[in-house]
Amino acid sequence: MIDETTTNRESLTGLGLVSGGLDSLASCLLLQLQGINVIALNFTSPFCLCDKALRNSECGLNVFDDKLGIKIYSIPKGDDYLEVIRNPKFGHGKNLNPCIDCRIYILKKAQEFQKKVSADFIFTGEVLNQRPKSQHLSALKIIEKESGLVERLLRPLSALLLKPTIFENQGFIDRSKLMGIRGRSRKLQLELVRKHGLLQNYYACGGCLLTDANFSNRMRDYFKFNKTLKMEDIHILKYGRHFRFKNAKIIVGRNENENKTLLHLKNPDDLIMEANDIAGPITIIQGKINEEILEYAAKLTLRYSDLKEMNGKVVHGKIYPEMDKEIVIETQNEEIIRKFIL
Repeated sequence: MIDETTTNRESLTGLGLVSGGLDSLASCLLLQLQGINVIALNFTSPFCLCDKALRNSECGLNVFDDKLGIKIYSIPKGDDYLEVIRNPKFGHGKNLNPCIDCRIYILKKAQEFQKKVSADFIFTGEVLNQRPKSQHLSALKIIEKESGLVERLLRPLSALLLKPTIFENQGFIDRSKLMGIRGRSRKLQLELVRKHGLLQNYYACGGCLLTDANFSNRMRDYFKFNKTLKMEDIHILKYGRHFRFKNAKIIVGRNENENKTLLHLKNPDDLIMEANDIAGPITIIQGKINEEILEYAAKLTLRYSDLKEMNGKVVHGKIYPEMDKEIVIETQNEEIIRKFIL
């Protein structure tokens, strides 16, 4: 913990929703400087880009524990979150990102967790007008209302620009020691954490795959062809080249690492295909499969292999590498490939 308490608030505990980013870190620090106990809660999902962003950054969840002494809990978003994505009450952003509904979802889940750890209030690292979809004033009010946290959700970084919470009005939290930040700049947050020796540099952290147009197309396809929604199905959407041919999904690996990943993520009933005796991709075929689909998948597999001839051979089966069924076929032309790619 930072040893700079100015008030006697050791009995008060705040539950902070954290992503591993600078805003989360600065919010936790502000409350610790008042002597408030802080517990951190991180929600995980296949859509989160935090792990990728943090590879070259000091700004990560480890800082909360290592430098602030904050206990961090991680909770995966459940299968029910997929319905939030498919049919958000407050709509999508530019792609399939249900930003407002996402905040409502995690705040409701956070209130359930709050009871387990006996936290007195919930706070976030949200900054007024930092994000266009979910952090303008009207969106912040909607999130409070829909999550059941009106006047009970603290946003320390922008608190001075927002209506006080009951915890501030009752004197449990010193409002004068909070901040009034708005907009996209992280200058003030970085100055704060640098002052207390937490970070020297800041790299953009977090991000969501649902803001990506290509991934969103794959998600729309997933919703269209799957009645049962499961988070475990989402991981494979992040790898390979994806094609929808008839009612089958065909996924073609782009390199050796992706080939290994696809084999790990495939379902037991999925069909595996690869070129015979030449270097090439692993291809995964999902859904009901007929001869036409097998032939198209074979052409894709050969197209992305090292085949130099017009004709080639593929093998397929459900257990890798024990695949004994063969297809000899011509390669596919680019126009038909583009027609079915997602």
